[in-house]
Amino acid sequence: RLRGIINVASSTNLLTDSKNVQLVLDPSLQLLSRKQRKLIRQNPGILHSVSSGLQTAIKECKWQFRNRRWNCPTSQGPNIFGKIVNRGCRETAFIFAITSAGVTHSVARSCSEGSIESCTCDYRRRGPGGPDWHWGGCSDNIDFGRLFGREFVDSSEKGRDLRFLMNLHNNEAGRMTVFSEMRQECKCHGMSGSCTVRTCWMRLPTFRAVGDVLKDRFDGASRVIYGNKGSNRASRVELHHLEPENPAHKPPSPHDLVYFEKSPNFCTYSGKMGTAGTAGRFCNSSSPGLDGCELLCCGRGYRTRTQRVTERCNCTFHWCCHVSCLNCTNTQVLHECL
Repeated sequence: RLRGIINVASSTNLLTDSKNVQLVLDPSLQLLSRKQRKLIRQNPGILHSVSSGLQTAIKECKWQFRNRRWNCPTSQGPNIFGKIVNRGCRETAFIFAITSAGVTHSVARSCSEGSIESCTCDYRRRGPGGPDWHWGGCSDNIDFGRLFGREFVDSSEKGRDLRFLMNLHNNEAGRMTVFSEMRQECKCHGMSGSCTVRTCWMRLPTFRAVGDVLKDRFDGASRVIYGNKGSNRASRVELHHLEPENPAHKPPSPHDLVYFEKSPNFCTYSGKMGTAGTAGRFCNSSSPGLDGCELLCCGRGYRTRTQRVTERCNCTFHWCCHVSCLNCTNTQVLHECL
């Protein structure tokens, strides 16, 4: 059984609405835990936001890894990300962080848009600000987004093993990234367009900015082991934590992504490992980087073919209101991994 928010992504439990946003049909199904169903009932309107946030996270994952051997593949069925979510590698860490961030981001924005009955804009930033500005406007409700995300996303994580600690850590890292990337936005007020005073509020970052930060943290992720700070004999509760595998490395911060096992090479198909391989992927023959044919094709070589593509071009706007375009046909050279 998949863990956390990823459970909601079962294609057998989704429909597409008029805006092409996928919605969960029946939250009473087993894909959602009892606590998750309760949270949805307590917050009318939030299910659409949760599902939308997850879809945004999936799209961002695919964009961030579009040129890598692992390109965040998804499939139809109950396990949308495949077997990779049951592993403990960097890619698993990114999936949990980006999906957790997607829910937090979407819920926080929906609060300020008024589409969730149990939350509104964050109006706590009021009063004095600076010499020429003051707090006001409608701040995105990041606190509600983080709190709901923590309650909803983390609720399916069970146990006290290394995988449990890793998933909770990466879920929180995703939420903290959304919070830390928020920025102050202001509107000027004054005579004749002057800016004698400004009203300011806090605005969520674009989700692309969140994805960029998490991708950097994926590249610098910390490999960890299971630590034990000791136990309280009276309560018999052990205080477990994550420690760097290499004692010379500093402990991971709450913002860092963490993992505990080496990633597969993702070069070839493996049903056991849940890897699709790179055969058939398009590569860049002139690039020495990860998107280059040598690395992406894992040294197997590639085939080259051409295709003719017709696109609209030389478009002209005519007043009012018509756009006319020509059709331009170009030849594209494509390189495909063997």
